[in-house]
Amino acid sequence: MNTIKKIKDQIKKNPIIIYMKGSPESPSCGFSAQAVQALSSCGQKFAYVDILQYPDIRSELPKYADWPTFPQLWINGNLIGGCNIILELFENGELKKIVSKASKNNTNVV
Repeated sequence: MNTIKKIKDQIKKNPIIIYMKGSPESPSCGFSAQAVQALSSCGQKFAYVDILQYPDIRSELPKYADWPTFPQLWINGNLIGGCNIILELFENGELKKIVSKASKNNTNVV
């Protein structure tokens, strides 16, 4: 499976997925740590991909998403954004609403 197809498949199968450096339990950068902390505090399950383990995804996802940095949060097939946007949505209460709505369909994990 080529990398873009793999990315599309992951995004399609996982209503809430974050592409990050490290794992939710052990983030490998401050931005990923902040983003996953905000996402985790919403209280719903989500999938993640450690881009440090998948250099092909790390190089191709920014082109596919037209978003140059990580982390990247995708909900219901749409790119929500990176760390600053995730934190802004969290602070104004919107992230929890978006995540709660999407979690009704969240049965798959990468």
